[in-house]
Amino acid sequence: MLTEFRQVKQEPGGRRRWFESDGLELIVWYEADGGIGGFQICYGSGVGAEHALTWRRGTGFAHHFVDTGDDQPHRNETPVLLPDGAVPWENLTALVAARSQTLDPGLRDLILHRLAAQQ
Repeated sequence: MLTEFRQVKQEPGGRRRWFESDGLELIVWYEADGGIGGFQICYGSGVGAEHALTWRRGTGFAHHFVDTGDDQPHRNETPVLLPDGAVPWENLTALVAARSQTLDPGLRDLILHRLAAQQ
């Protein structure tokens, strides 16, 4: 199940929430009016190929491969998002549905609805 980090650094102009489960992370961005401005689902960490699926109000989805940047133990490079190919919509939707039971019902419904609309 997704567990929320309680002390997430906030940025001006909105609020964000961060959730984590084994191999899955969810970040949700709220706008100043309290509405959801976007969310990001990071998946595949620990299996060698982490990806980030980002949805933003007004622009829709973007899918990226996460280049961790850490190729040497004595270097700490910043991870970057690189454009990626096809999204495994069915598998990702099933994974999020299985692990999102702890989310607020409105938030969960919005995320699952957005994912299901792409299948």
